[in-house]
Amino acid sequence: QVQLVESGGELVQAGGSLRLSCAASGRPFSNYVRGWFRQAPGKEREFVAAISWSGSSTHYTDSVKGRFTISRDNAKNTVYLQMNSLKPEDTAVYYCAARRQLMSTIPSTYANWGQGTQVTVSS
Repeated sequence: QVQLVESGGELVQAGGSLRLSCAASGRPFSNYVRGWFRQAPGKEREFVAAISWSGSSTHYTDSVKGRFTISRDNAKNTVYLQMNSLKPEDTAVYYCAARRQLMSTIPSTYANWGQGTQVTVSS
């Protein structure tokens, strides 16, 4: 059974940093695009970042550019999201996802999802 498991979410003060991890099991995801999405209360799930299977290409939503960095370790089947200079508006449940082929910012195009990890940024 395919599983994606996120970790690393917690309460942090504005300006602080967190590193989220998403470990995959059940199948090798080395040739899959991996993405991070987030969902705040009362809002739709939104794209945050994505990384190609090789790690050579990344894409970010404008609001996190220069603050967040997505990376992956295919040997560990794990993708990371380093979040710096956190703001209260970054507060959300963060989900990792996987899909084959091309990077996408659309949640419905991702076939595999984790259960989410809560990130709360206090002002």
